[in-house]
Amino acid sequence: MARMSPAARRATILDATLAVMARKGIAGTTVRDIAAEMGTSSGLIHHYVASMDELLAEAFEQVADADLAVTVGEMAAAGSPAERLAMFLASYSRADNDAAFQMWLDAWAEASRRPVLREVSMRLNIAWQQLLASTIRDGVDVGSMVCADPDATAWRIVSLLDGLSLQVVAHGDSIDRRVVHEWGAAYAETELSLAPGSLLVRRA
Repeated sequence: MARMSPAARRATILDATLAVMARKGIAGTTVRDIAAEMGTSSGLIHHYVASMDELLAEAFEQVADADLAVTVGEMAAAGSPAERLAMFLASYSRADNDAAFQMWLDAWAEASRRPVLREVSMRLNIAWQQLLASTIRDGVDVGSMVCADPDATAWRIVSLLDGLSLQVVAHGDSIDRRVVHEWGAAYAETELSLAPGSLLVRRA
């Protein structure tokens, strides 16, 4: 392969890792698979990567961070706390979200066996929960939402959305994205004393 800087080589390894993870899942991804994806030897991978667990965690983090950034950007473009919350809920039913949720499903399945991956997935899960909790606090502050414990409420809403979204990935014939959106919005409206239907954002 052509000579690259260490940073460029690392990025190439990460890209190959993500490609293999998308096909074979986190548990099924090996150094040999990544080397084959790149058309190189396993030795080159070992030269640039301290451990396979760290590489898998870094690749997962890249996907999960990008997904979070999309939601943060959409929420920033909204106005009131209720509008931002509606965008947060709608982000879970994006048509391009299935690959990211498949990666989350794999990460949670492997987290108990891979401490580095567990640390990354936990940190990112908390980031989603805190994004929602801060939005709820803003809604309480302006009087548009009623909530005694935004942190606990955010965990309940996120847990429902995650569970439904993972059902779509694993069992798409029984639950679809529309259900994730509608049930998630209805539950959040009940939790926060909002009018029924006020959090539904119709998107393509």
